[in-house]
Amino acid sequence: MSALAPEVTEALGKAVQAPSPYNTQPWRFVVDGERIDLFLDPERVLRVSDPDGRQARLACGAALFNLRLGIRVHGRAVVVDLVPDPEQPDLLASVRISGPQAKTLTEDRLARAIERRHTNRRPFLNRQVELPLRSGLVAAARAEGALVELVDPEGKTAPRYRIIAELVRQADSVQQNDPEYQWEARRWSGGGPERADGVPVSAFGPEPDDDRVLRLRSFPRDTAPPRREFEQQPLVAAVLTYGKGIAADVVAGMAMQRVLLTASDLGLSTSFLTQPFEVPQTRAQLTELFRPHQIHTLLRVGYGYPVAPTPRRAVDEVTVRT
Repeated sequence: MSALAPEVTEALGKAVQAPSPYNTQPWRFVVDGERIDLFLDPERVLRVSDPDGRQARLACGAALFNLRLGIRVHGRAVVVDLVPDPEQPDLLASVRISGPQAKTLTEDRLARAIERRHTNRRPFLNRQVELPLRSGLVAAARAEGALVELVDPEGKTAPRYRIIAELVRQADSVQQNDPEYQWEARRWSGGGPERADGVPVSAFGPEPDDDRVLRLRSFPRDTAPPRREFEQQPLVAAVLTYGKGIAADVVAGMAMQRVLLTASDLGLSTSFLTQPFEVPQTRAQLTELFRPHQIHTLLRVGYGYPVAPTPRRAVDEVTVRT
């Protein structure tokens, strides 16, 4: 078994920095020379909140984008084949490293943003995201064959914003009263510094002092920290695709990651509003709200202070060489 080429190891190191639900890191890589296969790891799919693996595939799509980027910044072309074998639904993509191709300035900037991008569950400033930056987020999704719809608390998108906020509250309430969900949440959060996955206490963020704000995920806590004032109405970005299914989930993950890295490059902070996707009733209402497109995730976007990264498993732990 030969050692990985340095540029492949570096690209895989970028891949594992992708976000995932509860930092489950549901990916596996199989490397054969200059081909890298990306697999969903079914053992790391959240059985209560993500039984169909949609969010896990989204995370794998984000890892795939980082992997592509990590190869491209070494001046190599990349060929990606999504869901190449219908008999292996967990094989989400095959990546082939091809001949020389100069990297672009945008690729270089996005690759540098990987280390800076961290999910920010803390309060944002009460400051609007400017129009040119919003256009950059929309263009980022479009570059990956997907869409981003920006939903604002004012103007023509205000009615949709209010519905989203209510669905987030409803789903959060259901989860707070679901013992199976609470067990799963405790399993994947609150670990010590020796743990290489899950969400550590340091990344939880405070509880808001106003229940009317757009609520982030609540983590099980042994002691309640002081509540904090949050921004009243942050910008919401909905990541959409034209189709649905396994390949669409992966495409949405790539688009989501490009949006997240673009936001970091533009000086913006981001976090996820995943609760309504994890409760069947609210997921159905959210899906109907964005028809005819398929919605995959909701992002909270704004200006925040830097936060620490969450842990990641080592490349060797998630990679098999053949």
